[in-house]
Amino acid sequence: MNALRLIAPRLYRITFIILSILPKDNKMIVFESFLGKQYSDNPKALYLYIKEKYPDYKLYWSLNREVIPSFAHEDIQVIKRLSLKWILVMSRAKHWITNTRLPLWIPKSNETVYLQTWHGTPLKKLGIDIEEVRMPGTTTENYKRNFVNEAKKWDYLVSPNSYSTNIFKGAFQFSGEIIESGYPRNDALNKKLISREDLLKSLNLPLDKKIILYAPTWRDNQYHAKGEYKFNLELDLKALEQELGDNYIVLLRTHYLIADQIDIENYSGFVYDFSTHNDISDLYLVSDILITDYSSVFFDYAVLRRPILFFVYDIKEYRDDIRGFYFDLEKYAPGPLLENNEQLLSALKRLNVDTFEPGPKYEDFIRTYCSLEDGNAAKRVVETLLER
Repeated sequence: MNALRLIAPRLYRITFIILSILPKDNKMIVFESFLGKQYSDNPKALYLYIKEKYPDYKLYWSLNREVIPSFAHEDIQVIKRLSLKWILVMSRAKHWITNTRLPLWIPKSNETVYLQTWHGTPLKKLGIDIEEVRMPGTTTENYKRNFVNEAKKWDYLVSPNSYSTNIFKGAFQFSGEIIESGYPRNDALNKKLISREDLLKSLNLPLDKKIILYAPTWRDNQYHAKGEYKFNLELDLKALEQELGDNYIVLLRTHYLIADQIDIENYSGFVYDFSTHNDISDLYLVSDILITDYSSVFFDYAVLRRPILFFVYDIKEYRDDIRGFYFDLEKYAPGPLLENNEQLLSALKRLNVDTFEPGPKYEDFIRTYCSLEDGNAAKRVVETLLER
């Protein structure tokens, strides 16, 4: 079995190179999100825009075998990731669009255009800026080398703001063209194409409750195996339910790399796990408050000008030992930093979501990081990609 795992990428690569000799189909695009786990994020927003505005294009969505049944109801042309058909389509497609890295063994011809959308405005260090990589299955040196080699294949990189543009250039050692457009996935936050009530009904959530969205990130040093991270839920759900259960419910949304299933059986009707829900924009739109830590979700959520609380119980370890930050979170965060459950609960009880208005600090944050989120990011990206 181990020998097979070593041989397979070589055979795939050889097959890919041979098929790449065939002429490219200039109107064929392959999309992928979070390593083939989802139909979501910036690639989904670009897919929907291209599908509407360029109906003569052939669009394929790359999904892992195990998740394909979950998307049977979606109007997408699916190809099984890493299958022979996938290799044939990928080698012939003119454009690749993804938000994470592709397998390292995949060669890219000069005729293929690779658009990397990435998936967040960076607070925590990225790529070669990470001082010590603590992820399983790699070393700091290998991780940085592989990241740079992958970035060399990108023709375009999408950036949500000038701050990210400056970081991406160095962290990815990227010398190609950066499309500073805002994030296509956030177009939905401006357009709000469906009412909150209808969205709540589609998610099977009560209509008469305020909603707290808890969306934490992963910890590099807590894992089961390569690509499978642990997550210890430090949020005191029992205390939240006792104090806020009459008026609030909690939606949990963990990072796509977290493998643990969080046990919420004792909190039925109060806590709902939406970690596998594909479109986090739905959760942004129905929620009244965001609780997060170091996840990039707060950059996106700020577009809505709703309350953000930072539950940062391990901030010193995360900032100083695990990952490191690009800026002083305490100084610039668009909400209070709370280091334990008592502080968090107190802040929630003081908060009136119906009368909340962003203060000067929050508005400065929006001007700095969200100025391009005007509902037209997908348009800007696609026009650069397909009409230039």
